[in-house]
Amino acid sequence: MLTQHLRETEEDGLVHREVHAEVPPRVEYSLTEHGHTLNQALGPLGVWGAERVRREGLEAVAVAEASHG
Repeated sequence: MLTQHLRETEEDGLVHREVHAEVPPRVEYSLTEHGHTLNQALGPLGVWGAERVRREGLEAVAVAEASHG
C-alpha cells in the first residue's frame, strides 16, 4: 500500500522519486515544490488535531520535523 500511495503522489507531482543504482537497491523520495504547498493546506488540520488532543485529554505523539531540502 505504501508503494502504491508513493507512486500516486509521484504521478500527482507531489513527490520526486530518485532510484540509486546500488545493491541493495535504494530509492529516495522528496517533496517537490508543488508538494511543499501542501504544508499550507495541512497546517490548519494540524492545529485542529492538536486542539482535539488537548480537549479530549488524548496522549500526544511526538513527530520528527521533516527536512525541507
